[in-house]
Amino acid sequence: MELLDKTINSYLDVWLGPRDPRVKGWLLLENYTPTFIFSVLYLLIVWLGPKYMRNKQPFSCRGILVVYNLGLTLLSLYMFYELVTGVWEGGYNFFCQDTHSGGEADMKIIRVLWWYYFSKLIEFMDTFFFILRKNNHQITVLHVYHHATMLNIWWFVMNWVPCGHSYFGATLNSFIHVLMYSYYGLSAIPAMRPYLWWKKYITQGQLTQFVLTIFQTSCGVVWPCAFPQGWLYFQISYMISLIILFTNFYIQTYNKKASSRRKEYQNGSTATVNGYTNSFSSLENNVKQRKQRKD
Repeated sequence: MELLDKTINSYLDVWLGPRDPRVKGWLLLENYTPTFIFSVLYLLIVWLGPKYMRNKQPFSCRGILVVYNLGLTLLSLYMFYELVTGVWEGGYNFFCQDTHSGGEADMKIIRVLWWYYFSKLIEFMDTFFFILRKNNHQITVLHVYHHATMLNIWWFVMNWVPCGHSYFGATLNSFIHVLMYSYYGLSAIPAMRPYLWWKKYITQGQLTQFVLTIFQTSCGVVWPCAFPQGWLYFQISYMISLIILFTNFYIQTYNKKASSRRKEYQNGSTATVNGYTNSFSSLENNVKQRKQRKD
């Protein structure tokens, strides 16, 4: 394993240049092999998990889901706060910020972004809970692509550009995750579900996040600084791929459902108002039965 790590590291150093010495020896950052193995195991579980659960009863996981989502909500809130304050303390330039001019604030950003990287490993549990609860329809190409790639991308970010212009996407994403994981945590409580109305707007927020990240990253291309240009082009490309996938998800989930409901309503289908129709019909039957008993 040590020989493999040295071989991979030598290739990466030739390909990408010297690493940032400030993260040398940090947990999971020294070698790429652990991150790669975690990603392969994740994909194997995505493939084999639903097969294993096919003939088994789904697990509720309600209690642990509340705790898990609460934990990720608090972690996301912590990261968002620390990143915003770190950027403010370091006087970061919105248009382009290098990785060495922020002083002590750079180290603050690096420490928080390590947690951001590590949170991508924790978020593999999103998929595992879907498998255990047999919500396989939620394990989409978008879901797997996003989870599998983010951990790997951020391993490279943390080793070569762990601060500077890298902060922006992580800051927005942490804010979105505060909203998203608080929604998931509350939705695990059945009594709260009727009051949860903002799922659609979370997806809109994610799309807005990608567009803003492309804009801010493009500023570094138009008005360059010492931040490596290759990373900026890669981030723009990755954000475009997410916009395509998330837009498709949004259309499939919300626009088509809304169109289907309108058609059913126009055709006089009771499915669109199923709860009300069934309630009134059962109430009418109960009244008739009572009248018959009195007679």
